[in-house]
Amino acid sequence: MAAMTAYKYQAQALMRDYLLADPLVPYTSVLIGIVLCKMAYDFTRILSSFYFKGYTLLTKIQRIEWNNRGMSSAHAIFITAVSLYLVMSTDLFSDRVKGPITFRYSIISTSALGVSVGYFITDLAMIFWLYPSLGGMEYVLHHTVSLVAIAYTMLSGEGQFYTYMVLISETTTPEINLRWFLDTAGLKKSSAYLVNGILMFVAWLVARIFLFMYVFYHIYLHYGQMHAFGYYLTFVVPSVLFVMNTMWFMKILKGVMKTLAKWP
Repeated sequence: MAAMTAYKYQAQALMRDYLLADPLVPYTSVLIGIVLCKMAYDFTRILSSFYFKGYTLLTKIQRIEWNNRGMSSAHAIFITAVSLYLVMSTDLFSDRVKGPITFRYSIISTSALGVSVGYFITDLAMIFWLYPSLGGMEYVLHHTVSLVAIAYTMLSGEGQFYTYMVLISETTTPEINLRWFLDTAGLKKSSAYLVNGILMFVAWLVARIFLFMYVFYHIYLHYGQMHAFGYYLTFVVPSVLFVMNTMWFMKILKGVMKTLAKWP
């Protein structure tokens, strides 16, 4: 009993003094993010093999993409929830708090960004390993600029408000993946496919078009509060993503209109 108690205290001390020590929080959370990605990937594989009969009939690369999309959906749900919580439900980025909003951060906000960095590292590695099966250069560009921006704000603490505002756009990822799941499962003509397409269109318009416009406006109002590198990174990365979002949005719009035209 005494040995177990001593082991418990040693484990707690390890967590407090090393894994959760401020300088190591980013690196620890990145490792946790990578591990969680592996768990989400395996959980999707196991769950799908039990509850989706067509899973075993998919090709090897289709099963890998299926599991990968389950992993990306898990990350999207997690980071969207954290982003909405930090931006809307806490005082971390509130106007009631004195001081520049561009330099506010906490252990929670930094840790969550670390988990997101772990995801982008994992997903980018899979894209490169299986290129171009999981996505072409547009995905490489999207993930690379996202990884650089999130890693910088995680390590420096600068611009986390803008990072979380942009990460709210991940709310569209589950709808994108569900569209692929339904298509792969042969349910492209189902009501679920149509409803999901409409939801994806609305979510994309709000989270990846209108929200980005607000972010640009907010950056313009507070650009004097940031270092030069942080300012350019904060402006350039959302700009690149916004251009890509607009191009993808036009494709989504055409797809929705085409589907509605064929719907009885």
